[in-house]
Amino acid sequence: MSTIERLTSDMTAALKARDHFALGTLRQVIGAVRAEEKAGKVARELTDEQVQAVLVGEVKKRRESATIYAGAGAQDRADNESAEADLIETYLPAALSDADVDDLVARAIAEVGATSVKDMGQVMKAANAAAAASGGRVDGKALSAKVRAALTPGT
Repeated sequence: MSTIERLTSDMTAALKARDHFALGTLRQVIGAVRAEEKAGKVARELTDEQVQAVLVGEVKKRRESATIYAGAGAQDRADNESAEADLIETYLPAALSDADVDDLVARAIAEVGATSVKDMGQVMKAANAAAAASGGRVDGKALSAKVRAALTPGT
């Protein structure tokens, strides 16, 4: 079952169970996926990987909103945003551990033959491809920091 099919099925189940929180969150996520499908000059059907990329973006938006709300003293809204992000994350593959990311970066550097920070773009491309192939999820900022540290002399 594809991710969008799971989302739709779970939305129907939430509707029947009268779970307003899950229903609202899933409607928003499905709406974001449908909007992405219609973005551009020609409507298209998204692949499962593209749907997951939309979900990653939705999680990121909610985490940033939660941080802003918490900083503004609106803890109830921050908690709601965090709960929505947690719900959406259940539809994403598991995040890779730090050890897995370190191994992935080392293999990408060896594969590309990188020797300096100038090769960072090639290493990032290879590392992202390897992460996608492994079925795991990796945070772009964390990956970038690890690649930079690995390619910087003296670290």
